[in-house]
Amino acid sequence: MKAYYEHRAPEYDEWYYRGGQFRGRQRPGWDEELAALARALTALPPGRTLDVACGTGFLTRYLRDTVVGLDQSPAMLREFARRRPAATVVEADALDGLPFEDGTFDRVFAGHFYGHLESEPRKRFLGDAYRVAPELVVVDSALREDVEPESVQQRVLNDGTRWHVYKRYFTPEELLSELGGGRVLHARRWFVAVASP
Repeated sequence: MKAYYEHRAPEYDEWYYRGGQFRGRQRPGWDEELAALARALTALPPGRTLDVACGTGFLTRYLRDTVVGLDQSPAMLREFARRRPAATVVEADALDGLPFEDGTFDRVFAGHFYGHLESEPRKRFLGDAYRVAPELVVVDSALREDVEPESVQQRVLNDGTRWHVYKRYFTPEELLSELGGGRVLHARRWFVAVASP
């Protein structure tokens, strides 16, 4: 996966902005929902946050207070640092163990990361996330009628390279059940966001 995200880093935000190959895709209500998701994240109380698989920091910019961005991709971390120059960046693979002491953070944030984890990596991540922070906030793709709950997708980047990516979609209830309970921050057609204590 590291190679995929290294290649995708310069074009990653095109997915959010509906640019590049995403231009012209029919996504009714996308912009309005993205704005609602941003409001939900901005409403979270300030706190020291670890953004796991931070990517470009597109969603992280809505989190208030101190943010540490962790990603295995140097290219993604460069994009993240451009967006949040005051934030700390850490190059590491979250699935190798989060390189922090117990209770270092107030919150772990995972935006479009959890849905790429198969069963065993998921368990490892959850154990580690709850070790370093008392709260986990997950933003991922909402389950809708035109997608399967779980699949391996072929993704084509702007340079024509093809990659296979494991992907899951969630209802808020299913996601909270996996995380051990909590509250729904956002749930509409495209995105689901939950906070689990």
